[in-house]
Formats: sequence, C-alpha cells, structure tokens
Amino acid sequence: MSDPILYAIPFFLLFLTVEVLVLRHAAHEHAEDPSAPVGYAAKDTATSLTMGLGSLGFKAVLKLVALVVFVALYELSPLKIPMDRWWAWVLLLFAEDLSFYAYHRGHHRIRMLWATHVVHHSSQHYNLSTALRQDWSPFTAPVFWVWLALIGFPPWAILLAQSWNLLYQFLLHTEAVDRLPRPIELVMNTPSHHRVHHGVQDQYLDKNYGGILIVWDRLFGTFEPERERVRYGLTTNIETHNPVRVAYHEWAALLRDVRRARGWRDRAGYLFKGPGWAPRPADERADGDVATASASVQAASP
Repeated sequence: MSDPILYAIPFFLLFLTVEVLVLRHAAHEHAEDPSAPVGYAAKDTATSLTMGLGSLGFKAVLKLVALVVFVALYELSPLKIPMDRWWAWVLLLFAEDLSFYAYHRGHHRIRMLWATHVVHHSSQHYNLSTALRQDWSPFTAPVFWVWLALIGFPPWAILLAQSWNLLYQFLLHTEAVDRLPRPIELVMNTPSHHRVHHGVQDQYLDKNYGGILIVWDRLFGTFEPERERVRYGLTTNIETHNPVRVAYHEWAALLRDVRRARGWRDRAGYLFKGPGWAPRPADERADGDVATASASVQAASP
C-alpha cells in the first residue's frame, strides 16, 4: 500500500511556508520580547529537511521488514479484529497511540535507543521543519507495534495508523500556536505539550511522550504543563549542521563509551541505562565494597 506520508509532502512544504511568514511577522511585531518564537534559521532548516528526505529511504526498507513481521504474526494469531466495524478503528487509535507512547518513552530512557531518537531533538529551533528532522537508524521501532498484529489488527491497518500518528504530530512542532481550549489540552497532545517535550530545562526533561493523546502521560506520571519559556535542543548541543554527524554522533559516542568500559556490567549500563548514566569511579566502588564488607562482618559478629 502507498504511504500517506509521501502524499503529504506538498502539504508539509505549504505549511512550512505559511509558518515562515507568520513567524517573520511575529518577529517584527515583538522584536524585543524574550518570549517571542525562535523562528527559522537557514542552515538549521536545511539540515532538518535533509534529515527528513534521508529518513524516507531508511524507513521504506524498514517498513517492508516490519510488514513481513506483522503479516507472519497476524497469520499465526488466532485473533482477528474486523476492520469493517467502527469500534475497531477507535480501538486501533488508542492501541497504536499507546504503542507510540511506549516507543517514545523507551527511546528517551534507554541510551541505545536514544542514539537513534536524539536526532529529532538536536535542533535548537522549534518549527515545522523540526518535525521532519528524523533519524537514519530506525531499526528498533517495529518491536513496539508487534503486539497489535498478535491481537488481530491487520498489518495494513497498523501501518496506516502509524502514518496518521506521524501526520498529526507534524502539526505539533510550532510556536505559532499558543494553548488550545482547555478540553482539548486535557485529552489531546498539543503544540504546548510538545514544546515541553523538546525542552532542555530540568522540569521538562523526559516529559510528554504522547503522540496524538496526552492521556498516557497523565496516567503514567510523565505529564508536565508548559510554564517557563522553553529552551530547545539537547542538554549538551552538538553545534553542527552536518547531516551525517547529526544522524550518528550519539552512536559514535556510545561506541566510544562501550569500548572504554572496564567490564561487561559497565558496557551493559552504557547500552541499556539512561543517556546520562555513567559508572561510579573506581575509588568510589572500592570504598563501597569495603563498607559493604565491613557491614557484613559486623552483622555476622555475635
């Protein structure tokens, strides 16, 4: 089946053009306002567009692999959900969005996955072109959606739901839209909620993972409202517009850390713990071992 994302490309470009004009007008109106939108920068936008175009090729290959896996699991499963019923589409909306929440949260909490997702957060600007700044190593993504095939969703429906989720999220990457009416902000992911997700302040880190719905963040304790003016990018920015470096800089850093690690426990820590994890220094470990041994001796003494 054709990917709806490909058909949406002209609309992406149209919305980008409109946003550029809106933000340019806002910059003239609020030139001295520190809360004014960050706007666009030519090199940053060119990098985002290049990353987006490059990701189409990688994801086309991945989608074929995912389709094969989904088909195999769907055929093996005794469950089949009839997609000619209205409730099946409502269930698919919630199930796919929950899958995205798990995928998104995992890609922030596990460094090996973060090495892929960091690309999307590498811009210090926040606009519709940032939505197109996608990774070039999306190999782990299908794992978070396989359960949909096992419970009986047809593979074509899963892929379609993934596409509509991404299309919705494109519109979230903007400073041109303030908060929406409260009932929408309560249930749906909005530009305000997603700006928080791209923030580097401590209170904004690892928050608001939702795709279409924000209810998962509210349920699982990862919701944070937008209060302080958001600063975008990474806690340590990479300061490059080279697409290859943007795509693979964290993979290179991860491999360096794994190679220099003192043992397999530290190597596993670098791979599977959070992006900021580091092993304790050797002297602290030695002090901790001595303290543990002393405590054990005291506990064993009569």
